[in-house]
Amino acid sequence: MATPIRNAFDPGFGVYVHWPFCLSKCPYCDFNSHVRRGDVDEDRFVEAFSAELAHRAALTPGREVRSIFFGGGTPSLMSPSTAQAILSQISSHWSLAKDCEITLEANPTSVEASRFKGFKAAGVNRVSLGVQALNDIDLRALGRQHSVAEALMALDVANSVFERTSFDLIYGRSGQTAAAWRKELELALTRSPEHVSLYQLTIEPDTMFERMVNTGKMALPDADTQRALWDVTQEVTARAGLPAYEVSNHARPGAECRHNLVYWRYGEYVGVGPGAHGRVVTPRGRRAQSTERHPEMWLTCVETEGHGIIEDELLSSEQEGDEFLLMGLRLREGVDPQRYFLLTGKRLSQSRISELIGDGLVEFTRDNRLRVSSEGFPVLDAVVADLAA
Repeated sequence: MATPIRNAFDPGFGVYVHWPFCLSKCPYCDFNSHVRRGDVDEDRFVEAFSAELAHRAALTPGREVRSIFFGGGTPSLMSPSTAQAILSQISSHWSLAKDCEITLEANPTSVEASRFKGFKAAGVNRVSLGVQALNDIDLRALGRQHSVAEALMALDVANSVFERTSFDLIYGRSGQTAAAWRKELELALTRSPEHVSLYQLTIEPDTMFERMVNTGKMALPDADTQRALWDVTQEVTARAGLPAYEVSNHARPGAECRHNLVYWRYGEYVGVGPGAHGRVVTPRGRRAQSTERHPEMWLTCVETEGHGIIEDELLSSEQEGDEFLLMGLRLREGVDPQRYFLLTGKRLSQSRISELIGDGLVEFTRDNRLRVSSEGFPVLDAVVADLAA
């Protein structure tokens, strides 16, 4: 039976709130998002979120919330009063850390940017903007509703309203060159962000992009170009003072996303809303929970059952170990092999580690943490699979 790991190995406790609605579906997106235009009963959703939060609080009493994350979908489409009501419910069930990070994902349209002050008043202290590209042609190809000019304006507004900001960009786009990406990334960094998320485009199942690739209507850069794009990403961000602390995330020291660190350090978090996931530690062990994905069906579940959970699995020690490696090795800081032993009751294979060290793919830090090397990050999935075997 899995043993709850706390104290010295406690990475914190977070709350994830999923707002599943968007104005349109991007062709690369496989997230649980649903197109709605002004027909969302926010009062009804607030009541359902309140019920789910009460249910999760009963499972996780006495926790201190270190981070709250409104994700989606496009949570900046909700009213600031809705965010405030949800935050009020969270604070009524758990204590909030004095420096609790409260993040809202937003799209950089002028309409949403004008609402930033309302979200700040509601309690949000960090915003993450889905810029995705600073090229109008590629923005249209990515299905985005904003222009480069709107994105840059939204970044400026966000920086003026919030103490902490971040934005996302996608690279490895069709026809993209390393030189063009360098220019685009350097332009983005002129906004002096403290944190950026830079994702290499992947083709997810059941997306429009997958259908376009399969029918020959879209081609991704070849392997050599993809590697050149990766190298440019690391070089430009490091020179700007935002080194990678995770495979796709870069920050000034101390500005890392605390909520995502809860995930990557294999902490404990509850997830509420349609399609949300959670990992909670109970007296019997760590449980993996997920909720009904369809918004209206989720509402019905919550209103009839008091929660929207449809999967609630007690993880085995082997499953915990696999998740610990899968998440922790994404981080530049790596993982503590002793925690892996405490989770699983077994040691990592020294022969596999030695082979990977010999290949230059992993290394030990001065404090004996195991991490993926700079050369290993581009093939991270293969490294993790080898260690977890």
